[in-house]
Amino acid sequence: MKACETCTHRVEIGKNHNLMPAWQRAIGMILVYLPLFTLPFVILSAYLTYYHLVFVGAKNLKKWQDFIPERSTHRYTYKNQITMTPTFRGALSKYRWFWIANCTWYCPYSVALFEWHTYLVKVVENWWCPFGHERKENYSDASIDKSFWHIYPVDTVKMTPEDRENPIWNDPDDSDIAHK
Repeated sequence: MKACETCTHRVEIGKNHNLMPAWQRAIGMILVYLPLFTLPFVILSAYLTYYHLVFVGAKNLKKWQDFIPERSTHRYTYKNQITMTPTFRGALSKYRWFWIANCTWYCPYSVALFEWHTYLVKVVENWWCPFGHERKENYSDASIDKSFWHIYPVDTVKMTPEDRENPIWNDPDDSDIAHK
């Protein structure tokens, strides 16, 4: 396995887990599932953002399923799913269905939803606000052909050269933009 090239800052959790009292770890397990109740609102927010972009003219937007890993890439199936030796009698970690539900549904769909929503918000930001700031380079995974500002030449000239020519929200090779 390759060393992690982007792991310059790691969260310390594994070395602390067993040092935590069992009651505290149990509360932590409950808290990880409570956000399931917010998923309908996050899904609604993501779709509202998606359709906002569609209605202002966006094409080729990624969809939620573009962020979900293929099921065939999961290492385990129900037949070979590993389980943990429980530390107490009622532990769900001893059941295959618990890990399949977590690893096949909860984690990949939740992560994909938040990645998709983040991508959409970056597209919105690049469309409506093509002005640089400290972290704007992180929006390059949601680059667009032209920003709202770039479709109006009279306003484009007001921009700094960095904003006017930034490839994240201005594709200089795209000549299909209709100027009004």
